Amino acid sequence: MAAQRSARLLGSHRFRIALIAAVIFLAWAAMAFRLVQVQVVQASDLAGQGLSQRLVTQDLPPQRGKIFDRNGELLALTVEGQSLYAVPAQVEEPLWVAQQVGALLEVDPEVLLDRLSSDRDFVYLDRQVEPVLAEEILGMGLTGVYSLPEATRVYPAGPVASHVTGFVDIDGNGQEGLEYAYDDILRGTPGHAEFERDLNGRPIPQGMSDIVPADPGADLNTTIDLPLQYQAQQACLEAVERTGAASCWVVALDVETGGVLAMTGAPAFDPETRLTLDPACADADDPALCAFTNFAVRGIYEPGSTEKLITFAAALEEQEVRVGTLIRDVADELELLDGACDKGQANLWGCYRDFRSHETEDLTVAEIFTRSSNVGSIMIAKRLGEGRLVSYIEKFGLGSLTGIDYSAEAPGILRFEAGCGTCWASAAIGYSVAVTPLQMAAAYAAIGNDGVWTQPHIVSSTVDGDGDTEVASAETRRVVSEGTAVLMRELLASVVAQGTGTNAQVDGYRIGGKTGTANKLDENGRYTSETRASFVGLAPIDDPKVVVAVLIDAPRRKYRTGGTSAAPVFAQVMEQALHRLGVSPDGY
Repeated sequence: MAAQRSARLLGSHRFRIALIAAVIFLAWAAMAFRLVQVQVVQASDLAGQGLSQRLVTQDLPPQRGKIFDRNGELLALTVEGQSLYAVPAQVEEPLWVAQQVGALLEVDPEVLLDRLSSDRDFVYLDRQVEPVLAEEILGMGLTGVYSLPEATRVYPAGPVASHVTGFVDIDGNGQEGLEYAYDDILRGTPGHAEFERDLNGRPIPQGMSDIVPADPGADLNTTIDLPLQYQAQQACLEAVERTGAASCWVVALDVETGGVLAMTGAPAFDPETRLTLDPACADADDPALCAFTNFAVRGIYEPGSTEKLITFAAALEEQEVRVGTLIRDVADELELLDGACDKGQANLWGCYRDFRSHETEDLTVAEIFTRSSNVGSIMIAKRLGEGRLVSYIEKFGLGSLTGIDYSAEAPGILRFEAGCGTCWASAAIGYSVAVTPLQMAAAYAAIGNDGVWTQPHIVSSTVDGDGDTEVASAETRRVVSEGTAVLMRELLASVVAQGTGTNAQVDGYRIGGKTGTANKLDENGRYTSETRASFVGLAPIDDPKVVVAVLIDAPRRKYRTGGTSAAPVFAQVMEQALHRLGVSPDGY
């Protein structure tokens, strides 16, 4: 009996041992199967999944190119800034943080509180903060408040060069001016970095890594002379204050190369705040009223008597007149359509008058130009005929793009509708055409350059990240002969010496130029009492180096003419330009 019990117990133990052994064997077999499956069958897939969890890809933003003036002075560059952000769930006292940080950043605390109270994982407190200020805020030890590096575009010249450089948006994309026109090459090519990180986000030293560096953007070397740009803007600001005008614009060109030496206006524009510096902007209901503009390239106006340069150059070139040709019976009023002068609208619908009344008299071509007689100019244009007049207007670049390397250039307008019997007469004295100040500057530069029109440009060369330089080229075309250009320069000199442009004189230099006064149109197409006054001229007359065009918009009546409002600004800018270029006085 006992022996049987012992046998049964022994058998039971053996069974249990065998069962345990079987379970262990099966467990090991399962583990072995799993190991084979993981390490052999699925090894590559699982390794890829693990790598993807550890592998991080970061974009490497390129350094945006710099913009320089002709002397190597920086007009725009990118510096390292800091952007402050918060993780709302980690912020312990949102109201207190909003108040403290808002005061330092000069941001409305209520705006910050709304952000800090949101259910988002990431909110900006402010972007592109000065590093010193960012460190001060981070030094407060605010839970949930962090910073990250972010490039910031800086304009060392501030408002002075803003009408040239334009500006970028907060993400570094070109929005206006050269920043927009050359955005593709300024921005560079982004790179990227791939690396393995641990659970704390730190790079694994021996882990996989692959870095493709970013290619920096190209630098721009411009033709702008920053000191002259500053003087031109100051002259414009003073002119607006003196004349009560709405605005003032100046363009200065290198006669031979077409390089823009200065292009600016008033009111000024701040590229940092992206707002026009005009007190009226503070109360403006429409933000567009304070947006960036550049009338020198984008604004169009009827040039008035400054256009007579083209009318007279055409007549001389076509040998219809000589400088001493006597034009008989020049009255102070000319009626090309019956009854037109009875309607009181001078220089419109067939009635043309000189600025000042005078007796009917015989005048030479030179006298007509010096006095800026509208009637005499139309009598000369009549000898040309509409076809040839329009041809020269187009040759000098009016009514078409100059092709300047700048965004949103306006082509201007030529109005010669079929059946308009007086459009040619209006065009001969600067009406029925609408131009930009840049177009007029380029037209006068053609006379200064012995009859060769040269395409205006701002960028003289670009330098890429490898240091390779590409020099810009400018188109040229002959519009009149050298002889005609010389004669026109002498006529321009007579205007400044004894005509309507005496306020444009510069001590020590012989100056030539032309005044322009054109009434502005209202929304119904009728002329108003407001004017746009202009002056365009060049110097020195014997060997011109610089052209300066000035436009004053809506000055007070006392300053309504180009001779009283624009010519003094021209004199200031031209004097500085000649000195900056080292042009020796010619004894006048």
